[in-house]
Amino acid sequence: MSRLKQLSGSEVVKIFLSFGFQKSSQKGSHTKLKRVLSSGEKQILIVPAHSHLDKGTLRAIIRQASKFVSIDKLEEKFYTE
Repeated sequence: MSRLKQLSGSEVVKIFLSFGFQKSSQKGSHTKLKRVLSSGEKQILIVPAHSHLDKGTLRAIIRQASKFVSIDKLEEKFYTE
């Protein structure tokens, strides 16, 4: 069974940048990522800019992102074999 990687907020942001998201803004310790599709649909994710993200927080981010990005692609980036 795969295990969730231990990642920082900046590492998670880099992962989503590779999926076409862009940094929209940052307020305090949270980074807002945004992606606008050709249809005009806006997709927004919020990632805490912490040095270490708890597993529950990572799972919540993955669950939120799975609305926009294939779960298979997300598992490649967030889980180890």
